[in-house]
Amino acid sequence: MTLFTWIILFSLLGGVLSVLAASVYLLLPASPRQRLLPHLVSFAIGALLGAAFLALLPHAMSAGEDLHELGLTVLLGILVFFTLEKMVLWRHCHAHDCEAHGHSESSAPNTAPGILILVGDGLHNMVDGVLIASAFLTDFHLGVVTSLAVAAHEIPQEVGDFAVLLHSGFSRARALLFNIISSLATIVGAVAAYYSFEGAQYLLPYVLAIAASSFIYVAVADLIPGLHKRTHFSATVQQLSLILLGVAVIYWAHSTLH
Repeated sequence: MTLFTWIILFSLLGGVLSVLAASVYLLLPASPRQRLLPHLVSFAIGALLGAAFLALLPHAMSAGEDLHELGLTVLLGILVFFTLEKMVLWRHCHAHDCEAHGHSESSAPNTAPGILILVGDGLHNMVDGVLIASAFLTDFHLGVVTSLAVAAHEIPQEVGDFAVLLHSGFSRARALLFNIISSLATIVGAVAAYYSFEGAQYLLPYVLAIAASSFIYVAVADLIPGLHKRTHFSATVQQLSLILLGVAVIYWAHSTLH
């Protein structure tokens, strides 16, 4: 298969398949769902940090000429993602009750939070597609690892998105349909990046640095704070074990593929 075909296939993995996985998760009874979601989030943290520090940044540094500029790019990327989240364009929600979207049992369904989630998720998915394509254009194996990390954090995110859409008055069928449509933005971003960066290889180290900053920000600023809500020792051991498992999977995938 051509590189372009691989990019499309793995963009589907990070987009549509993660939505379908999240929809299957929502079919589970409430009690197993509540127990499983924190484990998914912990694993996603490890996958994101592993991909950022063990794959994306090393490749960016090996391809880039100025390490200080790459470091500045990572720093600026983190600040940009912070700003976007403040603008409620990058907000991930991993629970039914979310401070960013609010929750009120007595109020009638309000579709505004659901629409906002779909817009923000579409933009996020498009950026994920850009990151996947950029990684593949740098190195095929890096593309695979990046796609795995994207898929790992997309599943718990999509679970949160489904919860917000259902609370906003969307039926399960409509929530699934709109989430699939939003996930197709991953392919749009990937195709745009493929044709934009194919002849501009000098930009790829900086795109990889931005990808790393995205993964680091989502893991540290968005996912990890939620784990601090469970403070007892056994929960901490479980969280740390699954984070390390996520890192180990990325390390194994990267080393094995090479």
